[in-house]
Amino acid sequence: MAGWDSLFQLIKEEVKQRGEEGCEVAGYAERVEAAGNDEAELMRLYGELTALPIAANYPYAEPSELDEIRAQRPPAVAVASPDLTDAEWLDKFNGAWLGRSAGCALGKPLESSPFMGGSGGRSGCANVKLWFEGAKAWPIQGYTPLESDSVRAHPDLHIAEWCRASTREHIRFMETDDDIRYTVLGLIMLEEKGAAFDSWDVGRLWHERLSYNQVCTAETQAYLNFAQITAHMRRHETDGLTPEAKDWVRTYLNPYREWIGAQIRVDGYAYGAAGNPELAAELAWKDASFSHVKNGIYGAMFCAAMVAAAFAETDVRRIVEIGLGAIPANSRLAHDIKLAIDIADSADDQVELVERIWDAFCHYHPVHTNNNAALCAAALIHSGGDFEKGITTAVLGGWDTDCNGATVGSVLGAMLGGSALPASWTAPLNDRLYAAVNGFHPISISECARRSYETFRKLQAVTV
Repeated sequence: MAGWDSLFQLIKEEVKQRGEEGCEVAGYAERVEAAGNDEAELMRLYGELTALPIAANYPYAEPSELDEIRAQRPPAVAVASPDLTDAEWLDKFNGAWLGRSAGCALGKPLESSPFMGGSGGRSGCANVKLWFEGAKAWPIQGYTPLESDSVRAHPDLHIAEWCRASTREHIRFMETDDDIRYTVLGLIMLEEKGAAFDSWDVGRLWHERLSYNQVCTAETQAYLNFAQITAHMRRHETDGLTPEAKDWVRTYLNPYREWIGAQIRVDGYAYGAAGNPELAAELAWKDASFSHVKNGIYGAMFCAAMVAAAFAETDVRRIVEIGLGAIPANSRLAHDIKLAIDIADSADDQVELVERIWDAFCHYHPVHTNNNAALCAAALIHSGGDFEKGITTAVLGGWDTDCNGATVGSVLGAMLGGSALPASWTAPLNDRLYAAVNGFHPISISECARRSYETFRKLQAVTV
């Protein structure tokens, strides 16, 4: 059963996905086009695609299970052990939630096709720059303007009109967004189960707390597959907690299994594992492996490890290195992030940086894991620890603008603490968050921070 898109589009994406995974897919795109809306033929082709072997000369090693991932990581980078007061810890949690919210809100109105995929022969990053220039708000030093004179010369430019509440003229709180909902769900999971949850618990939580129209791409497919398999379990009184059932839920008709969805879901877990990137990466793996495989999982582990490390470290390069230490050294993602670091080190300025990142990784879909994670890493390196420079670079780069602003904002917010974040970014939020999740709509951002801190202390007592 199709979910996020038509069966034709799902199989079309599956061809590209299998090619990226190292399979020989020559001729399949044409066969899918020829099949049109013939469901029987499309499913026959899907069966062939899923059975394709990975080429013997494929240069990457990309497992999806935790023990194999750990076996293929580079040597671990030691993490500092901060000696902080309760007030200092709480300030860091405030910083993480505020930073994530501010970065997300900056990028939210730009989550629109001209900025994500480019338009008019221009890159997404070029279009972001044009928008701010036309609004006389360049360089970016505040939230996205609602209107821009650039549309006169470039009528293809348009922001996401449904995100007016996050524009410079209207922002008064953090409006609901999937990046925020998943952060809340991570907090809820840790409050209810601590670290002792599994991927099946993730599916249960989504079905309890999220409606079907609140999920997209890989999450839509996993949500639908989970519903089908749990219904089957009830009918036959069987236990669905098998490797085969888990793999079916995350892969069946899910060509989005290496897209960004899992990467944006992990911050709530990382906050609970503050200062412990190893634990953060493990919790991220549990969540991500419900709906993703390979690089889709690695992006989640990479970001979770960085966020957790940011509570203890003060150097962004070291934080990125700790994130790399959580994923297989010979994965596509690890290679892409290393290239992004090289670009960040050699770029002369912010604009050159994002242009070169775009050129290097635009072969990926705008919401794939790898290009967006690479951009986040480059933005962090380029920021040098400066919050505004970090989130504006992440958003200027295009692609999944709100997700990348949120991830970089979360890392830098945790590192710097809420009291050090510029008031120009935090004050417009008015300490208010709307998550469209029961009990968190609305809620104060500081209350979320306090609850994350309490969860951190409980996990710390168990794991130390």
